[in-house]
Formats: sequence, structure tokens, C-alpha cells
Amino acid sequence: MDEYERKLLVERIGREGATVGVSIPERITVQGQEIDLQEFVFEIKRRDTVPSGERERVEEAKKNLRRERLQRKQRIEHGEIEFEEGERLAESIVGIDRALEALENLGPSSVEDEAKRQEAMDQKRWMNFLKQVLGRDDSSSKRRGTR
Repeated sequence: MDEYERKLLVERIGREGATVGVSIPERITVQGQEIDLQEFVFEIKRRDTVPSGERERVEEAKKNLRRERLQRKQRIEHGEIEFEEGERLAESIVGIDRALEALENLGPSSVEDEAKRQEAMDQKRWMNFLKQVLGRDDSSSKRRGTR
């Protein structure tokens, strides 16, 4: 895959709203273990609140999904892979992101945690907006700093 294709895929997985209309994958291999991801997420979401015993299981699943997402993203960014494989990885990353969104929005959380999450999302949206308005991305900023 050439550098242009690589950048397209990385931009796709980092795009705000990339998960809109995307389904949670039915099955996925996370950290070498096959998981019925869609069933797990729907099972947890069916409940009004997550029981304390299940909360640890959910937190562990989210941690493993984040780790798997990072590894897949790094394969796109640094791996010698074909574009088709990169597309499959990007699609799976967006599916993981969709599952993470669903798991992050479970039941009542503490007011402080929710406020921090909202602030982080607002800051990310603001930074993306500024980058678009100013016509900058991370790679061009780095080049400017090296002059």
C-alpha cells in the first residue's frame, strides 16, 4: 500500500462520526481470543444498569478492545500490508469503535466521569474543527516545525 492510501485509511478511522450507521461486528478476535462481540454488547445493553459483578467484566472487555484497536491501527500505519487488508482492518477498527461507544454509554455513571468524558469529546471536536479551518493536519504541523 502506498503512503496516500495509508493516510486515507488512518483518516477514515479517526474521522468524527465514523461509526454512524456501522454495525457492531458479530464475532471478532481480540487479543487472540474469539469473541461474540455483538451478542456481548447487546446482552449488557439490555439491562438498565450494569451489576457490580458485571462491571469488572465490561471494563476488562473495553480495555482489551482498546488494545486490539491500537494494534490494528499500528498495522495500518506501520505494517507492510496490501490496501485490501488495510481496508479490512479499518472496517474492523470502526466496528470496534462502535462497540466501545455502546459500552461507554452504559447505565448511570458518576457525574464527574460523565463531565470529564463530555469535556474530552468537546475538546476533540474543537481540535478537529480548528485543523479543518486552518487547513492543518498532524503531518504538516510536524513538517513546519522542522524548518
